Amino acid sequence: MLAHERIGSGEPLVLVHGIGHRRQAWYPVVDRLAEHREVILFDLPGHGESPALVSDGRSVKDQLRTVLEDFFAEQDLVRPHIAGNSLGGRIALEAAADELVSSATTLAPAGFWNDGLEFAYIRAVFVALTGAATLAQPVAPALLRSRAGRAAAMGLLMTHGSRLDPELALGDLRGLVAAKPALRTIIEGGEPFDRDIDRSVPVTVAWGSRDLVLLPYQAKRARTALPHATHITLPKCGHVPMVDDIELVTKVLLEGSAHPRLGAATYDVA
Repeated sequence: MLAHERIGSGEPLVLVHGIGHRRQAWYPVVDRLAEHREVILFDLPGHGESPALVSDGRSVKDQLRTVLEDFFAEQDLVRPHIAGNSLGGRIALEAAADELVSSATTLAPAGFWNDGLEFAYIRAVFVALTGAATLAQPVAPALLRSRAGRAAAMGLLMTHGSRLDPELALGDLRGLVAAKPALRTIIEGGEPFDRDIDRSVPVTVAWGSRDLVLLPYQAKRARTALPHATHITLPKCGHVPMVDDIELVTKVLLEGSAHPRLGAATYDVA
């Protein structure tokens, strides 16, 4: 079973973190969301406290779909709302295309690069991130105690990394190093998103204007690929915007999941 938490009450909203991250990525917005939704956080395979991602000969996309379907079944979730960041956003879009969810809200979803050169840039970013995190392990506790240290360590991912709680920052850094095997497997299986999503499944795509990982011009491709989605720019936010603008990200997640669930009982939302 995947490591997970369920918090709050209301319609279920499943949150999926990005590659190399962990469920705690959502902690800055969880309390606000839990006032209106039952929030379900989990660690992807090979990340956080979940078991390793074991290749079984299928594509990464198919493996992750099975992981999500199994998790929904274990948690008795029938077409919940879903939201995701980066890889988590891509998983959310795939779930919407497969009609496994009632809505999908995505923050800089993966899959909208144009060619091999652009994908090579993304790969290089994660090589740099994991390499720097590995080298920083001996000094990480001292480095991340200061606001300047957190800003430097998180600079590729957030515009306001200094706001991150020091213990969360340290856990993220250590988690990134531990997730390297899964990260390599997932990146090697990377492919563009090219599926249709039925209009009955509301989709929101939000992109930070200062995203240094999946550069903001990819948002234009997402607009073309998903013309019926709601597209939002997150001003002055980086690739992981949950720390950069807590109030705005909370608003986007709540509005994106405001539709009644399909195929399940309607909950009263506080």
